[in-house]
Amino acid sequence: MSHLIMRSETSNFLRAGRASLPGPEICMVEIVFPNDANHQGTLFGGRALAWMDKAAFVAATRFARAHVVTVRSDGVDFKHPVSVVEIAELRARVLSVGRSSIRVAVQLWSEQLLSGARQLATEGTFVMVSVKTKQPQAD
Repeated sequence: MSHLIMRSETSNFLRAGRASLPGPEICMVEIVFPNDANHQGTLFGGRALAWMDKAAFVAATRFARAHVVTVRSDGVDFKHPVSVVEIAELRARVLSVGRSSIRVAVQLWSEQLLSGARQLATEGTFVMVSVKTKQPQAD
């Protein structure tokens, strides 16, 4: 289960000069349990990508207020393993907007529960596109 909050303070994306649009940062928190980990006791890469994709989806949907889906992930770099019982904090921010696409930067930070030590574990960019869907009709 994840927790979602909006962040309004200046983010790492802005400080790094990579964001071209203003707006709040999406922050989601997950805890890495044994079923999220491989035989080395670290977070599965696929699980990290799924969490990052979810954060990108929320950021793009909140920005566009439209239905979006993922069409591409670019340059996902796994920099540091995330161990079982560490916190995985995901931060996502819209970088740019096209006619029907939205580029979202996502960072996954690991945090040790007891010491609070944090490291950038994974980062990448996701491209989302808007789609038309039929809304369910109320009876």
